[in-house]
Amino acid sequence: MEFQFLYDGIREGLAAMTWLEAIAVFFGIASVVYSMREHIWVYPTGIISTLIYVWICLQYKLYADMGINAYYFSMSIFGWYVWTHPKEGKAELPVTWLKPSGWAVSLGIFVLSYVVLVYVLVNFTDSDVPYWDSFTTASAFVGMWLMAKKKVENWIFWILTDLVAVPLYFYKGLILTSFQYLFFTILAIIGLIAWTKSARRHEIYAL
Repeated sequence: MEFQFLYDGIREGLAAMTWLEAIAVFFGIASVVYSMREHIWVYPTGIISTLIYVWICLQYKLYADMGINAYYFSMSIFGWYVWTHPKEGKAELPVTWLKPSGWAVSLGIFVLSYVVLVYVLVNFTDSDVPYWDSFTTASAFVGMWLMAKKKVENWIFWILTDLVAVPLYFYKGLILTSFQYLFFTILAIIGLIAWTKSARRHEIYAL
């Protein structure tokens, strides 16, 4: 019975899939792959995907996710600049670890943004998934900020975002997007491993 529900959901979701969603998924996956490789194309591909998802999220009443995609757009511009303008004397912005103070700030931003988003969605929108929508948005908010600063820990927040986004988008009928986030989870784990190795290499060279 449960497998039949899953099958029916996938079939109906794929039937309702639009070319717009397919394009957003393609560029979204490309952006994550480029991010894993520390390639600057993470930003132009990400910009295309996020602009499309702003529209899609509006249609499906995922208001917090709509806002986070608009935030992705602005942070992509910021990250693009930061990655291409490393500090004087360095050829590129290195991958580094968060310090304890950085963790405190990141967790503080996550908790504060989650509380604010839940309040706004519950009281001022017709969202039917305010808590889950707020969680993915708050964790992605921090993840994008840390990615622009090339911090290894950005992948931890992306993994949290992806794990919750999979059932959230499936529930909303965006099946292809749901599977995209499942794929994102795998890529984020690979990205975490790759950036951990990169950070260690930079530490060795700095000695």
